[in-house]
Amino acid sequence: MKTLTRLFGFDPRTMRVKTEVMAGVTTFLTMSYILAVNPDMLSAAAMDKGGVFTATALAAAVATLLMAVLAKLPFALAPGMGLNAFFAYTLVQVMGFSWEQALTAVFIEGIVFILLTLFNVREMIVNAIPACLRQAISVGIGLFIAFIGLKNAGIVVSDPVTFLALGRFTPSAVLAMTGIVLGGVLLARRVKGALFYVILVCTLIGIPLGITRIPENFSPVSLPHSLEPVFLKFDFHALWDPDMLIAIFSLIFMDIFDTLGTLVGTANKVGMVEPDGKIPRIKKALLADAIGTTAGAVLGTSTTTTYAESAAGIAEGGRSGLMAFTVTLLFLVSLFFAPLFLLVPSVATAGVLVIVGVFMFDAVGKVDFEDMTEVLPAFITILMMPLTYSIAEGIVLGMLSYTFLKVLSGRYRDLNPVMYVLSLLFILKYIFV
Repeated sequence: MKTLTRLFGFDPRTMRVKTEVMAGVTTFLTMSYILAVNPDMLSAAAMDKGGVFTATALAAAVATLLMAVLAKLPFALAPGMGLNAFFAYTLVQVMGFSWEQALTAVFIEGIVFILLTLFNVREMIVNAIPACLRQAISVGIGLFIAFIGLKNAGIVVSDPVTFLALGRFTPSAVLAMTGIVLGGVLLARRVKGALFYVILVCTLIGIPLGITRIPENFSPVSLPHSLEPVFLKFDFHALWDPDMLIAIFSLIFMDIFDTLGTLVGTANKVGMVEPDGKIPRIKKALLADAIGTTAGAVLGTSTTTTYAESAAGIAEGGRSGLMAFTVTLLFLVSLFFAPLFLLVPSVATAGVLVIVGVFMFDAVGKVDFEDMTEVLPAFITILMMPLTYSIAEGIVLGMLSYTFLKVLSGRYRDLNPVMYVLSLLFILKYIFV
C-alpha cells in the first residue's frame, strides 16, 4: 500500500484498490471509442490508419501515465474529439497544409503549453475562473456528455426545421435506452461497478441485434501496427506562414479550455476543490496534459487532451492516480487486443454518458440564482456547451458574459485582472480567427 500511496496518491483509509481499478476500466470503456474514431478521422488527412491507431493508443498511455504519477489524479487523456476534426478537416482539407505540417502545429502547441504550465500561466487561468462558472462548467460538461451519448445512439437526430428532433426507435436507440434504465436501476440498488456492467451487458445484447459486429475469422489478438508511417513526421517549412500561426493559436485556444473545463468541472463535482477554490496538484495535471500533447505529435496523432469521460470512472468512485494507471495499462493492452476492444459499439456507452450527465447536474444548485450577474453567465455556459458542441466555446461565452455583466452593472471590482485579459483575448479571437 505504501508503494501505491507514493506513486499514485492512493489513501488506504478512504480508497479501495478494487474501486479504483473498476473505475479505470469504466473510464477506458467509455473513451475507448477514440481507438476506432481517431484513425478513421485522421485517415481523411491521408495518414496511415494502422500507424495512427498505434500512435493513438501510445499517446493516450503516455499522457495518462503522467497524470497518474505526476498529478496522482483520476483523469485519463487521449487524442481529443473535435481537435482531431480540426486537424483533418480544417488544417489539412480547408487550409491546405500537409498532415506533416499539421503535426508540426500540434508539436509547437505542446511546447507552448509546457512553457505556459511551467510559468503557472495555465494555473493562473484556472484559479481566475469565478465560482459560479466553476459550477456551471461541471453542469455544462454533464449535459455535453449526455448529448453525445444521445446523439451517438440516434435518440436525438438532426432536423432541417427544428435542428434537433427525437429519432426513430431503432435497435440502437432502444439498446441505448435500455442502458440508461439499467444504469439507473443498478445505481438505485447501489451496485458497485454499475456503469461498467451497463457497457458489458449492452455490448452482449448488441450481438444478436447486429449492433455489436463480430467479423468473420475473428481473432481477439493481433500484433501492433507499425508506427513508422507517422512517427516523427514533421515539416517546419510553413512554420512562419501567417495561416500556420493562426492554426497554432486556434489549437492552443481549443485545447486549453477543453482541458481546463474538464479538470475544473470534474474536480468540482467530486470535491477535489480546496476551500479557496484551487484544485490540488493542478499544475502537475496541466503539465501531464502538455507533455502528452507533445509526445502525441511525435508519435503521430492529433492533440492529446484530458477526457471529460473521466467523469464516468470518478462516478464509480475513482479518486487517485491508480484509476489513471489502470487506464494506462488498458490502452497498452489495446495495442495487442485491438479487435476485441473495438467490438464495443458507441451505443453500448451511450447510456453511461447520460448517467454521468445526471451525476454532474447537481452542481447547478450551488449557483446564486438571486444574482443575475452570476446566474446568467452560468446559464450561458451550461447552454452553449451542448449547443455549440464545444466545452471551450461554452466557457468562453460564459466568461465574456460574466465580464460584460459585472462591468456594465458597476461591479467591476468583482473581476480580477486575469478576467480582463482573457476577455480581451476572447474578443480578438472572435474578430480575427
